[in-house]
Amino acid sequence: MTVRHIENKMGIHGSPTCELVYKNAKAELCGSRKRGLIKYVMALMNGARLGIAAQSVGISQTSYDEALAYAKDRKQFGTEIVNFPAVYEMLSTMKAKLDAGRALLYETARYVDVYKGLEDIERERPLTPEEKQELKKFDKLATALTPLAKGMNAEFANQNSYDSIQVHGGSGYMLEYACQRLYRDARITSIYEGTTQLQTVAALPHLSTGEYSAIIAELEAQTVAPEFEPIAARAKAMSVKFNEVLESVKSTGDKELLDLACRHLYELAAYCIMTQLLLRDATKNAELFGKSLLVFANYAEAEVAKHYNFVKSLSVEAIVNYKKA
Repeated sequence: MTVRHIENKMGIHGSPTCELVYKNAKAELCGSRKRGLIKYVMALMNGARLGIAAQSVGISQTSYDEALAYAKDRKQFGTEIVNFPAVYEMLSTMKAKLDAGRALLYETARYVDVYKGLEDIERERPLTPEEKQELKKFDKLATALTPLAKGMNAEFANQNSYDSIQVHGGSGYMLEYACQRLYRDARITSIYEGTTQLQTVAALPHLSTGEYSAIIAELEAQTVAPEFEPIAARAKAMSVKFNEVLESVKSTGDKELLDLACRHLYELAAYCIMTQLLLRDATKNAELFGKSLLVFANYAEAEVAKHYNFVKSLSVEAIVNYKKA
């Protein structure tokens, strides 16, 4: 086995990427025959996607930390720029995306932990009927949420690293500031282990079968602190919009239309789920998550309206216009 050459990449320079060449290399079978693609490769991909979601949250966190520190230190017109509405609105939105994305990551990781734990138990002894049901349930939940966690956190990492440079102004364009490295490192997260577009394809079966609608409905049944009940009502209105356009597209029976609307339905589902997860976190610890919930609810509401309006405007005839473009 030889290394052909090390790739010269835009970012993630701490992780060398290279092409390996195998010539008469010995190999041995790992696992069982005829299970490689469906069982092993897909399991590998889902695990890697969860890892990229975590990487993305780390980039989002550092991007926010760098931007906040700079905004507190940099003065213009006799005051720190963190006091300017245009800046603190950007910072608060970065923090809200970070907290919402992390909540989605942790929920997905929890599902993975449960079903992986049950798989480990199954190697030691047969599972009870109840445990088998639980294994099936959490495997399905993890499979459904993984593309959301990977895709949305990768997009948030790109947005937060972009905004971090913006907060830094001209200094952010200089190589001595960390935000430029974060910007370059973030770009790969929405590409490798399946682009964001491929994550929407992976989510499509769960949209079609109503699994995301079921997850949202279960989260809506949770107890919410009295001070957050108005947010819960707004979150419910968001899920109503999601279900409305989802059923509208499905009712046409047109697969190409569903594929065209998929990215927008994917984000609608993600924003509804993340809002519900932040509601749960804020109910448990208002001091830690209350502000992020209020900011994210405003942001998510606007995003849901945008995607809702787009999908509502779609028709089978409209596909022709997108093909012409």
